[in-house]
Amino acid sequence: MSVLLLHLAGPLQAWGDASRFTRRSTRTEPTKSGVIGLLAAAEGRRRTDAIEDLAGLEFGVRVDQRGRIERDFHTAIRRTGTRLDPMPLSHRYYLTDAVFVAAVAGDRMLLEGLHEAVRAPRFPLYLGRRSCVPTGEISMGVHEGDLDQVLREVEWQAAAWYRRQQGENVYLELVLDGDATAPLAETQRDVPVSFDPVRREYGWRSVVRPQPVIVSNPEGRAEPDFFAAYGGA
Repeated sequence: MSVLLLHLAGPLQAWGDASRFTRRSTRTEPTKSGVIGLLAAAEGRRRTDAIEDLAGLEFGVRVDQRGRIERDFHTAIRRTGTRLDPMPLSHRYYLTDAVFVAAVAGDRMLLEGLHEAVRAPRFPLYLGRRSCVPTGEISMGVHEGDLDQVLREVEWQAAAWYRRQQGENVYLELVLDGDATAPLAETQRDVPVSFDPVRREYGWRSVVRPQPVIVSNPEGRAEPDFFAAYGGA
């Protein structure tokens, strides 16, 4: 199997899968629908274009640098002729300073095309919302292996300042497409059927969280030995 890896980092990210009305929430990791939207934009697909080939790709995420959730109190005014009409107030939530490695798996030819598209996108790319601009190169290339294996083997992508704040061993969470019958499987309405503004549709996907990836962190803080005060007893 072929796997395309994506480096998703930026000052702000927002990955909502249940945002409605005046409350725009975000998940703590990228959504499949959000990443598929990014890939479709890179290829220059319009919102009314078919996306079945992209939605059918296997999807997974590794959390390399966990962000903080911040709330933005959002106001807006709409001009109607000479009149100014206030829009409903809204609360919008974002992830700050997060870094993820996302992966899509499937046909190599399709993934190689996506890799080239992400490197030279037709439309601007963003991390969930238009205000969330990515930093650095997004595509990390196409790799061979199953999705879980490739995500476990890729180098840790966290920033140096973040590494210094962690311990000597760091646990990187994995969130993968999974079988609905698997123990502790979650269900999310996160498979894009259509991005058409007139009728956006999303299907359900099952998500599993396997054993995290454990990475050695030489720059991290030494963990205290709570037994030292008792003479090692």
